[in-house]
Amino acid sequence: MVDELLSDMRERMEQSIKALQNDFDTIRTGRANSALVERMPVECYGAFSPLVQIASISVPDAQAILIRPYNPDDLTAIERAISTSELGINPQNDGKQIRLLIPPLTEERRRDLTKQVGARAEQGRVAIRNIRRDVISDLRDMESEGMITEDDLHTSRTDVQKGTEEFIDTIEGLAGAKVDDIMTL
Repeated sequence: MVDELLSDMRERMEQSIKALQNDFDTIRTGRANSALVERMPVECYGAFSPLVQIASISVPDAQAILIRPYNPDDLTAIERAISTSELGINPQNDGKQIRLLIPPLTEERRRDLTKQVGARAEQGRVAIRNIRRDVISDLRDMESEGMITEDDLHTSRTDVQKGTEEFIDTIEGLAGAKVDDIMTL
């Protein structure tokens, strides 16, 4: 029973790490990367769809992203979504496709982006700690119901803490790598 709980905890923490990695992929680094726009919500046909579902996205060079909608009628909706996003990039529409030129990052913008990375990393740490709190609460409930002993509770809490520290260290590594990527010219 405790092993199942710890296994579930690890799985939930791994999902939090994957979500954080996907979140970090959307922060631009001065180089073109299709992940910047793939999940961007675009309103078309009365609903929001990720850009990757309504257009092909390619990276022809290190400073440009090329977006070709499957349906030419979606071009203005895609352009509007990009313009209103947090990317800070003006789309260039030639009537058939949209080209995004990724400008080099200024020092001030790099510092802002590192602050965003720090804030998102903190959200990831909070998510991991919330999972820890939930698991410890479940362990206490099991102990109060007589399903595990007090010694089992103490041992399990130690295991939960070790797992939590391991995943928080992973978050620190991911955040550090992303900050290095942003600050590299």
